[in-house]
Amino acid sequence: MILAAEKDQEICITGRHIGPNFIQHTPHDTQPDFGSMHWGHAVSEDLVHWGELPPAIPPGEGGAIFSGSTVVDKNNTSGFFSEEGSGLVAIYTNEGNVAKPGKPQVQSIAYSRDKGRTWIKYEGNPVLFPTKTLDFRDPKVFWYEESSMWVMVLAVRDRVDFYTSSNLKECSFASDFGSDIPGIHRGIFECPEVFKIQVDEDPNITKWVLMLSVGDRNGVNPNDSEPPAGGSGMMYFIGNFDGKVFTRDETLESFDTIKWIDYGSDFYAAVTWDGIPKEDGRKIWVGWMNNWRYASTLPSKEWRGHMSIPREIQLKTYPEGIRLIQVPIRELSQLRRPIMSLQDLTIKPGSNRLI
Repeated sequence: MILAAEKDQEICITGRHIGPNFIQHTPHDTQPDFGSMHWGHAVSEDLVHWGELPPAIPPGEGGAIFSGSTVVDKNNTSGFFSEEGSGLVAIYTNEGNVAKPGKPQVQSIAYSRDKGRTWIKYEGNPVLFPTKTLDFRDPKVFWYEESSMWVMVLAVRDRVDFYTSSNLKECSFASDFGSDIPGIHRGIFECPEVFKIQVDEDPNITKWVLMLSVGDRNGVNPNDSEPPAGGSGMMYFIGNFDGKVFTRDETLESFDTIKWIDYGSDFYAAVTWDGIPKEDGRKIWVGWMNNWRYASTLPSKEWRGHMSIPREIQLKTYPEGIRLIQVPIRELSQLRRPIMSLQDLTIKPGSNRLI
């Protein structure tokens, strides 16, 4: 999959282990053009081999199409699927919206009755406006079974806001997280997510994990701790979530106790696939292979902003506590070939024995 993508979107596996991947996409240019941002679209049956489809959601009067997520509305809570019974609903940030002066970033929705091939924007958009901040984006939505409600996790500059909804059209504020935690505000928050996962692969022991992507020196305290490789990066918190409030297990004693996702420079804005069958049991995500420190100045064209390989997320117990680890998904093993052994060869100019 070669796209002029900016950041990956929520990915939703439906049926036959098929993974639609919606990405911020500039389809007509190799340079970032935020004003004409679309949702690009690609699908896969193994999360390794991808086929690119036409852009899913274009910009329009509501503004450019920024990050967001898709959900399978299997109970038709939205009312969009009265005949078909269920379908996909996309929840995304409109940038440059003019419905209310001074509030350019709003949340909107669209729905699809044909597995994401075509989309209809909801006529009642936007469905959620900010209160104060201009940074109000990247909604990740999931179904919280215990309360039979949708939960939206939203990046709001120096905090994460939680909203609940019964129908994806009307949202109620539930709580916020992060504004009072020292040392984590070097950059603005982006692409947050919260999910439940087993500890040590034990189905009887689970924890909730809150993920944050943090920008590069554009936050409320640019002198706060920098990611290990510099620039932008991802951090995580382990705790519990009751459908409205996330409570972390540990306090941050110093900058050194921040839990970073990746110690390389090019893994950002990762989000997980929802709907993986329970018998599979894995939590898998993909990230944006880039860094805000140099994202706009990369000399490459076709490969600007491509995606990482999919990674499985696990929680493991170590002497120092529970930690998040990542491993390449097992589907990548199909790309392996027998080991080639070359001996006593004379290499001549212009020859290549490796292909």
